Amino acid sequence: MKKISKSKIITTYAEALYSAAEEKKAVDKVLKDVKILIQVLREDSSIIKYLSNPVWQADSKSKALMQAGKKLGLDKETLSCLEIISVNSRFSELLPILETFEHIWYVKNGYVEVSVQSVQELSAAQEKKLSTVLEKMLSKKVVLSYEIRPEILGGLIVEFGSSMIDDSIRGKLNRLEIMMKGGQ
Repeated sequence: MKKISKSKIITTYAEALYSAAEEKKAVDKVLKDVKILIQVLREDSSIIKYLSNPVWQADSKSKALMQAGKKLGLDKETLSCLEIISVNSRFSELLPILETFEHIWYVKNGYVEVSVQSVQELSAAQEKKLSTVLEKMLSKKVVLSYEIRPEILGGLIVEFGSSMIDDSIRGKLNRLEIMMKGGQ
């Protein structure tokens, strides 16, 4: 039997969820649900560990997942996807499936995902200015995700697609060091 890669499985589930939501004209509702679930799962990584535990009965996992979904007020398409994930014991892939769904939505709606690394959180004004500059530069709407990385010392590292703009102090020091070594 041919083994299917994990990334193919994740993509297949995410695309199926997107297609089902599109068919039911519930894409925006499902996207809202997906964002809620991503936030919950990122805040408490133990949820996936509990759901992936083979000692816990499959039907108990499914019931717990459905109850949590209903408590969060999730759309029936989202609940249906969670049920399928539960039946097929794909709990360890749940977060990547949700993130891939979100990525599919961004692509289909003309957004560019941009990762920003900085020493500290940007103020609302800085975030707005960065977003405006990037949208103008890329000629597309952007979705920013942030990562706090004190080791870059200052400035920003901005990544989108296969491009990276390293305007961090650490990056500048590294480039200066390379230039000085080359001049010897």
